[in-house]
Amino acid sequence: MDMLRQKKGPAASGFLDDQFLIAMPGMQDDRFARSVVYMCAHSEEGAMGIIINQAQPMRFPDLLVQLGVVDEKQAIRLPPGARDLPVRNGGPVDRSRGFVLHSDDYVVESSLPVSEDVCLTATIDILRAISAGKGPRHALMALGYSCWGAGQLEREIADNGWLTCPASADFLFDGDMDRKYDRLLASLGIDVTHLSPVAGHA
Repeated sequence: MDMLRQKKGPAASGFLDDQFLIAMPGMQDDRFARSVVYMCAHSEEGAMGIIINQAQPMRFPDLLVQLGVVDEKQAIRLPPGARDLPVRNGGPVDRSRGFVLHSDDYVVESSLPVSEDVCLTATIDILRAISAGKGPRHALMALGYSCWGAGQLEREIADNGWLTCPASADFLFDGDMDRKYDRLLASLGIDVTHLSPVAGHA
């Protein structure tokens, strides 16, 4: 997580900040099968991202009660945007920790800019704001995150584990989680049945 705090200004050339990673059909790690990952930070030291298309069984109101943000009576009266906010599986690392990717109309001291219009906040302030109907216009809640050590993601991409493409906030925050993988590939003009799980090397 330190690499997020070191980010300054736009992403350096060659790094994948504010990009989508799309798992290839031959993905060896079942935890990432058919996953779309939004990249929050990428540098020579490694990479960190949030899976955006895997649902958690936990409901957002239940999470707020568990964290003590609201009590059970308050949870019933949450505004619709909070009551219906899906909780996603952000990745296999630290699944007890929450992260909110959100539009830049809500910023607190702990918010970290990922792009010009997307921020990441991992403190309880944003959950309080969302529960009170005062949070960001667009938000994506996840438990856990995905990370790679120095050079690891580059090797996985070279081995045909991932496709990459620029991210869009509209696609990031839309609610159609189940079809995100196929829709993103289709938007790139790619038919998943034509993707080879084997890397080609000259």
